[in-house]
Amino acid sequence: MTDIPALDIAMVAGETSGDLLASLVIPGLQQRWPSLRMAGIGGPRMQQSGFVSWWPMEKLSVRGYVEVLKHYREIVGIRRQLKTRLLDAKPDIFIGIDAPDFNLDLARDLRQAGLKTVQFVCPSVWAWRAKRLQKIRDSVDHVLCIFPFEPDLLSQYGIAATFVGHPLANLIPEQADKAAARTQLGLPQQARVLAVLPGSRKDEIKHLLPRFLAAVELLRQQQPDLLAVLPVAPGMSGVVNDIARQFPGVRHLQIIQGQSHAVMATADVAMVASGTATLEAALFKCPMVIAYAMPWLSWQIIERKRLQPWVGLPNILCQDFVVPELLQSQATPKALARCVTDWLDQPDKVQALRHTFSRLHQTLRADTPKVVTDAIAQILQA
Repeated sequence: MTDIPALDIAMVAGETSGDLLASLVIPGLQQRWPSLRMAGIGGPRMQQSGFVSWWPMEKLSVRGYVEVLKHYREIVGIRRQLKTRLLDAKPDIFIGIDAPDFNLDLARDLRQAGLKTVQFVCPSVWAWRAKRLQKIRDSVDHVLCIFPFEPDLLSQYGIAATFVGHPLANLIPEQADKAAARTQLGLPQQARVLAVLPGSRKDEIKHLLPRFLAAVELLRQQQPDLLAVLPVAPGMSGVVNDIARQFPGVRHLQIIQGQSHAVMATADVAMVASGTATLEAALFKCPMVIAYAMPWLSWQIIERKRLQPWVGLPNILCQDFVVPELLQSQATPKALARCVTDWLDQPDKVQALRHTFSRLHQTLRADTPKVVTDAIAQILQA
């Protein structure tokens, strides 16, 4: 097969995790197609690799039914303008990176107009909203899956799919250098460190961070030497600082710009918002308590659509509650503090969890950039 000398790819990533995933495979695409041109909607990591973002990615970083309704007109307007622009530009292929609520509708319209379409990251049809399987089949030519069980599931519904590995499983080392991470962040080598990871979206930070910081206050009363570290997602400093000022008991909280991976590498335990960060923490072999909270109505809608008892990715992939989950009304400061203390007080349990996470790490590994580029080349040739 002769590689295409020049390639136009349109991409849409709607949140920080999608920006990271895309940035990890873009170098492989550029190596295969040196004259690659990329445009659409993406974040700072994608833009550092030469991607041209026509709108700020933060415009799409909204989660929850009620929250989406508040921004519905703006988001629909962006999708309509983007569709018009892509139909005029006629890229060789469109790749939606996660964000299925935005990307699948757009991909369906582009595909009906004759463009090749791909979804990178299978929507969580195995966890909730299984009705989206029909929509996936109508919208995309191929799905690039980051979990090994997904292609078989999709094939049952006539959807072509390839397991490409999880890019983070290659990015994150099997054994992180905790000492080096602490030196990098300027943290004491002997301190017990709690990572505070309230998410990357404004709405989830507003709902979760007050609970996390109230839990830190309780933990500091019991364990004054515990060091809490909070890495701030891009663009979220104002929100985080406004909330942190309301909790004088966490004046020793260390707020760090970005560097979430270094924080996870150095942490002895973490409080984590449900999402990609839970898998990142697992790959760093970090014990955690997973939490999530959202407006009441959004929760009622989502809860009725759940297909599994777990929401955290480590638990879903292990098919067991290997780490605790505190959702909605359960995510109280007292319960969060208790779960953190349980990990700190049970080293044998922590060691067993790390063995579990090591096995999980191996199952998610693949040469992702190569598998992704091979799949895209086949789609273009088809």
